[in-house]
Amino acid sequence: MDHWDAIAAERRALADQFATLSDEQWATPSLCGAWTVRDVLAHLVVPHVESFPSFLVTLARCGFSFERANVAMAARQARRPVADLIADLRRHAEGRFTPPGLGVVAPLTDVLVHGQDVRVPLGLPDTALVEAWVAALEFAATPKARRGFVARPLPAVRWTATDAGTAVGDGPVVQAPVAALVLAMLGRDARAAELSGPGAAVVDAWLRQPRATS
Repeated sequence: MDHWDAIAAERRALADQFATLSDEQWATPSLCGAWTVRDVLAHLVVPHVESFPSFLVTLARCGFSFERANVAMAARQARRPVADLIADLRRHAEGRFTPPGLGVVAPLTDVLVHGQDVRVPLGLPDTALVEAWVAALEFAATPKARRGFVARPLPAVRWTATDAGTAVGDGPVVQAPVAALVLAMLGRDARAAELSGPGAAVVDAWLRQPRATS
């Protein structure tokens, strides 16, 4: 599986699903903090439509907090018509922006997880390949991912994908479909009911702690 091909396919699939949404669905809370579905779409286009000088100005205005700048840029884009945002997501489906030092698996993980951020509350099907989720699972267990996505260590469990024959980490086993594991690893509890095994209670307690997601 080529990671960039998987990213492009996921962006196009999301654009197709976004194009079917009603006004009520756009205002639905996502799994990503205080963001609505519309805000998540806006976030997904930010790397492709915000210039680097604009990013630097926003970063400075936000006290050089990347998290606050990220929220501010998403809010700015969310004020645009959704049709334009969808067109941008489709037009930049093959864009190759990567956060500094993180590599291609970071944008792959980002688009997969944000896809779930909107699909789960809207009841939409996931279209991503299991192989793409396996790459995200392996990345989510790394120190780089912890710094870039959730700024705290993972609990000491063995994350075991029931649909992929893949596992990462050491400790009591927690098992679930790979997408549910990745969501939990990145601080989302929306599919926590799918977790099972002796490590599930450890993960559940970890998810209940204060957390920051992106």
